[in-house]
Amino acid sequence: MPAPSNSTWDRRSVLRAALGLAAAGGLAACGGNNGRGGGGSGSGSGSGKTLVQYFHAYGEAGTEQAIKRYAKAYEEANVTTQWITGSNFESKLFASLLTDKAPDVFEFHPQIQLVKSGQVADLTDLVDPVKDDFNPADIRSHTVDGKIYGVRMIDDPQFFFYRKSLFDEAGVGVPRTLDELLATAAELTTDKVKGIYLGNTLHSIVNPLIWASGADTLDENNEIAYHTDGVAGGFRTLRTLFTSGDLLLDAPTDFWDPSALNQGLTAIQWCGMWAMPQMQQALGDDLGIFPFPKVTDAGEQAVYNGGWSMFVNAKGRNVEAAKEYVKWLWIDQEEYQEDWALSYGFHIPPRTSLAESADKLKSGLPAEGVKLFNEFGHFDNIGWTQAMITALEDVLANCVRKGGDPEAELDKADAKVNRELDKLFG
Repeated sequence: MPAPSNSTWDRRSVLRAALGLAAAGGLAACGGNNGRGGGGSGSGSGSGKTLVQYFHAYGEAGTEQAIKRYAKAYEEANVTTQWITGSNFESKLFASLLTDKAPDVFEFHPQIQLVKSGQVADLTDLVDPVKDDFNPADIRSHTVDGKIYGVRMIDDPQFFFYRKSLFDEAGVGVPRTLDELLATAAELTTDKVKGIYLGNTLHSIVNPLIWASGADTLDENNEIAYHTDGVAGGFRTLRTLFTSGDLLLDAPTDFWDPSALNQGLTAIQWCGMWAMPQMQQALGDDLGIFPFPKVTDAGEQAVYNGGWSMFVNAKGRNVEAAKEYVKWLWIDQEEYQEDWALSYGFHIPPRTSLAESADKLKSGLPAEGVKLFNEFGHFDNIGWTQAMITALEDVLANCVRKGGDPEAELDKADAKVNRELDKLFG
């Protein structure tokens, strides 16, 4: 999504503080960096209670119509959809949660602040009967103290997409290390095409860089795990890429949109599996994928799994009715769940049975994407909050864009992250 203005950032900070959400940060960075950026409303045909659900405007054609079609089919309540366009979904969502017009149901990403503030309802009773059919990592990323908050709708792996023909012409292979990636980008850069595109803010590759360095955001004790020599070295290497002239900067659309690769602006683009059908339509068999390459010998290649989940507003007027709707749509209606995951871009259904039976994911490039997801995929830690996300994005901005010292910037981030950890975990 486009970068918000400074005033938007300030407004989000105020909203988060009011909700017990510690700090500002872009929606896409939240587990989410799934990037399916761009309202309207649509009512169900049910009788009795009225429910309101919030969705951000997905970029794939047909998504708004699909969500409203599902809601219309629900017979136990009238379900109205607020389809939030633009880059301010998060601010509109959290602003609404402070009012008596708050949605009963909303999509977002697992965030422990929502649990700690009592904003989201415990959905353990909905998920428990089918828990074994969900990807275990999706269950873990929505669990706090043994209780499950939120139902995963889609898993969105992210990796590098590339033009095979350009690799062949340059005589280069698929890079397996970050150093090789820089060398490959240099070989692919011409006076018309940049070697690589990481998005306009570069934020989407912070976590993959950490994982590919053999580190993590937090450890099992909810303590800092990202501050390692390998991560610091990774930021230094990205600085080299940033100043090399081989990196596409300030593209017309951000990383979540496939236009940079499809229109020939770059030979390699970090993007999500959701855009694979558009890329295949534009590039055909000239399209390949590979994970974020390892940064250190101790690291391994990494695939970031974004995605979206459905939550029930625990402070809403119709909590039980909202839970029944969420169960109906995202637990019981497997046909709709498969349609949502596979008819408007490619996403991996979080339900194992649906993922294994999905014909569209069984062959070709989609199957390769699923394989990379299963082998190298990393999921968000629910304890990794927006304030922490922002702290590491600041490290990237100050090291990669401005040439600052990674160790000094990581020290600054540590202070911010530790304050948040103290608030959350004591």
